[in-house]
Amino acid sequence: MIKKYLISLINNKLFSRFFYKLFSFLFNNLNNHNKISSHVLQKCRNDIDFSNSLFEQLKTDELNVFHPQIPFLILKKEKGYGKMIDRFSYQKKYNNFSFKPNEKVLDVGSGHDPFPYATHLLDFFDKETTHRYEPLHKDDRPFIKGNIENMPFLDKEFDFAFCSHLLEHVDDPERACKELMRIAKRGYIETPTRTSDMMLNFTHLPNHHKWHINILNNTVIFMEWKDNERRNMGTDYFFNQFHSTWKNPFQDVFYNNRDMFVNMLMWEHSFDYLVIDKNGKIMSNSQN
Repeated sequence: MIKKYLISLINNKLFSRFFYKLFSFLFNNLNNHNKISSHVLQKCRNDIDFSNSLFEQLKTDELNVFHPQIPFLILKKEKGYGKMIDRFSYQKKYNNFSFKPNEKVLDVGSGHDPFPYATHLLDFFDKETTHRYEPLHKDDRPFIKGNIENMPFLDKEFDFAFCSHLLEHVDDPERACKELMRIAKRGYIETPTRTSDMMLNFTHLPNHHKWHINILNNTVIFMEWKDNERRNMGTDYFFNQFHSTWKNPFQDVFYNNRDMFVNMLMWEHSFDYLVIDKNGKIMSNSQN
């Protein structure tokens, strides 16, 4: 709908004339007082006099994330990242994933983008769910339907447990953490940061992220979202910019600083955890 609206405005000559007259009026009045040169006014006119080629591009290309004032903000069009499908492309930049032949690697919460080194996949949702935006991926690797809080495996059955963007969803963080350490000798944990959830407006999604998480050294700190924090931030602008097929400054910030938007922990043997409820009460910790 936004795309059709923009095209209708752009193709409307009255639209261009109106803004040209508006800017002419403003600049003429400013010129009387501040002696602004005529070439400034001409530049303004050029900026709003869009080319026919751009009109055609807007008619045919996907237009889903531009600022409502796009006619005045476009400088150039470059291909963006689009919807994020592959997390491993940035995970391997920050972490050294190294495995010996024949090691067993479990992806806990494999979802639509399983860990490339995983030998086994586990996910609680084998059907469509709001907890992911792409269909569940299955291939020739063994798939087990199971809950991270009670996994059907022997102690230390796996050499490595990969757990990415799952712990923020769990009901019982303590049980989830204990299970990861029980079934694996070492592993990797990744969660979104509080900043990421707020900027991408995940805070208003019902039954989605129950915890915002921070990782300090070898300790995973779970903090339950407070009731007044579970709200719509008022815009999906940053979410749309992040998934845009058009290059934009927010994508640069996000992709060049992924460690500010996700927590990452490589652990061996064990890790510590601390769970705090929405009222500030310590529910559990690994030191007990």
